[in-house]
Amino acid sequence: MARRGDPKPEALRRTGSLNRHPERVGDEQFTPGGFFDPRDLVQVKYEMVRREQVDGWAAARAARTFGFSRPTFYQAKAALEQGGLPALVPRKPGPRGGHKLTEDIVDDLERAVGADPSLRPRDLAELLRERFGLAVHPRSVERALHRRQEKKRR
Repeated sequence: MARRGDPKPEALRRTGSLNRHPERVGDEQFTPGGFFDPRDLVQVKYEMVRREQVDGWAAARAARTFGFSRPTFYQAKAALEQGGLPALVPRKPGPRGGHKLTEDIVDDLERAVGADPSLRPRDLAELLRERFGLAVHPRSVERALHRRQEKKRR
């Protein structure tokens, strides 16, 4: 479906908004070369939710027609209600921030460094494994301590 010289697929890919399965979109408005583009994930999800909200379609029908599961439909609906169109742009996968390195853990790391300034991030990561059973990369320890220092400077 990609047109020769069409920059849109690459732009969508860069933002994480490229629909990996445009062929699953079965809504009659999404025709090749038309205004509605089945490759545009944000547009597809918006129209899916609009069909349910405005046109009165059942959630299951809307999800199926646009190539998604019902849970994905409900996630898109909630995202749209809470944050508008920008909330439909996919976020990068994976954890957000140091979810293992809580404030209490970083406090403990600071105390350890205060008691022995020669400790390196590798030593601190080992300390966390021994004390708390946490497997943390030394670079994560280094970043957490750096964030804490930056926070104190402000």
